[in-house]
Amino acid sequence: MSKYSLATFVNETKENPQERDYFELEKPQLLEINLNNQFVWTKAGSMIGYTGNINFERQGMFSGGLGNLLKKVVSGEGSKLMKAEGTGKLYVADSGKKVRILHLNNESICVNGNDVLAHDQSIKSDITMLKSIAGMMSGGLFQVKLSGTGHIAITTHGDPLTLMVTPENPVYTDPNATVAWSGNLNPELKTSISFKSLMGRGSGEEFQMKFSGNGWVLIQPYEEMYTVEK
Repeated sequence: MSKYSLATFVNETKENPQERDYFELEKPQLLEINLNNQFVWTKAGSMIGYTGNINFERQGMFSGGLGNLLKKVVSGEGSKLMKAEGTGKLYVADSGKKVRILHLNNESICVNGNDVLAHDQSIKSDITMLKSIAGMMSGGLFQVKLSGTGHIAITTHGDPLTLMVTPENPVYTDPNATVAWSGNLNPELKTSISFKSLMGRGSGEEFQMKFSGNGWVLIQPYEEMYTVEK
């Protein structure tokens, strides 16, 4: 059989039926979720295919209360989640970004809202807000704190790097390149630029996120830009 035949192509790229984990990395940029009469939260717009009997319901991540106000200024698909419920195989991806599966064991992690791809129903999600003008202008205003026991999937542009944070060595990052950090850290947004200068937004180097204490922060080799809805 020719290595360029259609049959060879199909055989090399087809889904592996032996993989049955709840969250399964089918390809580096493609997550397979095996549902068995249960539901999972995924990023709105991330579904690229499914088999079986799965129902989808789009919901705002910021539904109710303060969320009614917040969702007016939050940008992009990262502000909304899709509930997928039923039995079957669900395939999700996000603009070719690499996917990383994590299993939390009564732990917590903070993730940039745009980088949350999926989490199972047992994981609690809370919006955290950095109260800073710099945060709003950089797109670094909203993050999602995921906690509990269960699976989550996050995405990065390229291969990420984890920097360790210690009391002696705080870490400073560009908000647009910051993906996630340990749940015990509370970053500050630092800037030496005036509000007037921020309104004419320039590069991300004008302001940084400062991480102090004991923990870690995950950065990606890419500055992800965000737009703010009017």
